[in-house]
Amino acid sequence: MTKKQISLIGVPADVGAGDRGATMGPEALRVAGIGKTLASMGYKVKDLGNLYGPKNPELPPIEGYRHIKENVIWNQNVHDAFYTEMTEGNIPIMLGGDHALAMGSVAAVARYAKEQNRELCVLWLDAHSDYNTCESSPSGNVHGMPVATITGNGHPELMAIGHAIPMVKPENVFQVGIRSVDVAEKKLVLESGIVVYDMRRIDEIGMHQTMKEILEQVKKKNALLHISFDVDGLDPTIAPGVGTTIPGGITYREAQLFMEMAHDSGLVSSMDIVEINPALDNKNITAEIAVDLTASLFGRHIFPLKTSL
Repeated sequence: MTKKQISLIGVPADVGAGDRGATMGPEALRVAGIGKTLASMGYKVKDLGNLYGPKNPELPPIEGYRHIKENVIWNQNVHDAFYTEMTEGNIPIMLGGDHALAMGSVAAVARYAKEQNRELCVLWLDAHSDYNTCESSPSGNVHGMPVATITGNGHPELMAIGHAIPMVKPENVFQVGIRSVDVAEKKLVLESGIVVYDMRRIDEIGMHQTMKEILEQVKKKNALLHISFDVDGLDPTIAPGVGTTIPGGITYREAQLFMEMAHDSGLVSSMDIVEINPALDNKNITAEIAVDLTASLFGRHIFPLKTSL
């Protein structure tokens, strides 16, 4: 079976983040060889270059949000680029950028899934729940709000990027690797209906059982599967180049199994790679491990298996 084209979409924005530097993430991933790696696996890879949008104004929050205007523009641009690639039969990968940008990618994939009469499930690998609102967020940084927004609890202008509110049913969002949740955010997460596999649960049942349970639900729904990979979900001993390092994260082998099992499901439609900050990294090792794990998501196994993509 001919493999689909993978379209790389650079999004050099950090308007949703508290720290500067994620703007350099797309180039770090290119330097780490993401295009060449996927091409060596038999994919046609097209690098679409970088999207453009407003600069980071570095302003304080207004009514609980920082940089709403800028976040809306960037996410609308991500939506348009992702949706175009999906309608052309391609697999888009966002090279971020901060995690607020996932609102645009999820909006696009959800719209496409709706047109295919399918549901969308989102696998959110992250150290943080990203379920803050303007009331709960200590900082107003929008990269702490995308899960709330895509499930219908966010700024009206950001939610309007999607085809519907919510963009994704809360029960179709599966979080893996969570270990840092703000105090007021915890209540929102518990009430939201999203499915959370925090590090305590992963420690108890293992990554294999975690992914088995999630993928069984995705298959039952016959859903498309979007992978939103915040690199700070990994343990900082292997991925130090992120804005917020939280100890006790996902190990290399756990992450590789996560990606391998997601690939084997045959349901992956699209991907985000976000929050790499080369200014905080050591010789680009964080981008390199992200590329390595992306290869696992797209079919690289110790022993080759048939790809479903």
